[in-house]
Amino acid sequence: MTTSRLTVLGSINVDHIMNIAQFPAPGETVIGKQYQTAFGGKGANQAVACGRSGADITFIACVGDDAIGAEILAQLKHDRIHTAAISVIPETTTGVAMIFVNGDGENVIGISAGANAALTPECFSPYQMIVAQSDALLMQLESPLETVIAAAEIAKKNQTKVILNPAPARELPDTLLSLVDVITPNETEAEKLTGISVSDETGAAKAAQALHDKGIEQVLITLGSRGVWLSINGEGRCIPGFKVNAVDTIAAGDTFNGAYVTALLEGKPADDAVRFAHAAAAISVTRRGAQSSVPWRKEIDAFLAARG
Repeated sequence: MTTSRLTVLGSINVDHIMNIAQFPAPGETVIGKQYQTAFGGKGANQAVACGRSGADITFIACVGDDAIGAEILAQLKHDRIHTAAISVIPETTTGVAMIFVNGDGENVIGISAGANAALTPECFSPYQMIVAQSDALLMQLESPLETVIAAAEIAKKNQTKVILNPAPARELPDTLLSLVDVITPNETEAEKLTGISVSDETGAAKAAQALHDKGIEQVLITLGSRGVWLSINGEGRCIPGFKVNAVDTIAAGDTFNGAYVTALLEGKPADDAVRFAHAAAAISVTRRGAQSSVPWRKEIDAFLAARG
């Protein structure tokens, strides 16, 4: 466990999840096999992954002044997350995600920002000292970009390590990328950031170098079932994941990110931190839902112990 302090800045959603055999074509109606609601949002998922895997974490976010927002706050506290920096936005709904999961465990997602859009630089301003006093700041791109940049600037001024999961995929200004210490794109996101196709390890190495050239020391490109391309200052290698029977990949990337940052803050070498994160993600894909699939520390440790 760690005594280092982590801040996560990001989104909170309620997920509406339907399992279907295959994704519908435009104009097509398909019959769902299972429907559930679950708490999600990339920021919240990663915060939960950090809290459950052992980090000392404060979450900066927004919820609506609705019943679901209150339920989410109570659940986050249960997940070992400090919630004093989560703002309740009057006359606003909590963010919503509509998720289809097909028979292969793949998903497509549509999002309505709701209260997440209220996480402006002005809303963030009262919490700058939380970032300044943290050892690391983990962010994604479901919050307003100007707030992500503002938080990264505060972190950089105070020697707080900046970890960016650049999801959902979009182009980003070099001014932001130059503030990032660790970046964790998937193949699609890496190509969006660099213009380089990441279809194999050669492409991953080229994309990683392009991100190094923008000032980022550590690049992790997640390659799905093939594992992760880890590159530190241009020295790259592929670290394979664990083979499991996946039923739902909704929060796999978020679980990986939260567990990886937790392991880094505990002082684990990057390769060991990736293996720890792989284990957490492997457990998560064997379960349905977003936060409901995120494992606790004792489960991750047991998984790794069983695999030597």
